[in-house]
Amino acid sequence: MEKSRTPSKLMISSSITIFSISILFSNVALAGNTNHQFCRELSISKFEEKLTHLRFYYHNLIKITNAQIVSGNSSTGFGRIDVVDAELREGPETNSKLVGRVEGLELNASQGELGLLMVISFAFTEGKYNGSTLSMLGRNLILREVREMPLVGGTGLFRFARGYAQARTVLFNSSITIVQFDFSVIHY
Repeated sequence: MEKSRTPSKLMISSSITIFSISILFSNVALAGNTNHQFCRELSISKFEEKLTHLRFYYHNLIKITNAQIVSGNSSTGFGRIDVVDAELREGPETNSKLVGRVEGLELNASQGELGLLMVISFAFTEGKYNGSTLSMLGRNLILREVREMPLVGGTGLFRFARGYAQARTVLFNSSITIVQFDFSVIHY
């Protein structure tokens, strides 16, 4: 009697197991491969970290450089949203050297006190940092003498930036707000 040429169940099961194991190991090998065209790892140790202190003044001409988009609904202005494109100057004097722009959003986000959520970019136009930006995102309790907000990133010479900003109001009236900013920035 001639033996049947059909494979046994044990042979099929063994073949499937061997095939599965080889697929598993090839996937592990591929996962460890960092030679992809879309990414590569870089060593951060090649870059030197710096700490930079900056002082400048935010000049917001209320009716000119500030536009209200949404009005607030309480004594604190809760819910109000303003778009800002204001001047960044070297000093508190309105004729001091223009060093950049302050662009972003100010949102009245506190129901209990005058508190803004600041989503702001400081775009520098003068000196060494011309073309660079710093981004701030944080709470600004505007009635406090000194407020501290986080710096969350930057561009140009401020790539990978992180740090904090301290704000002090120099002048506030119905036509202009001048705020002194002191930035401590860690960057490469």
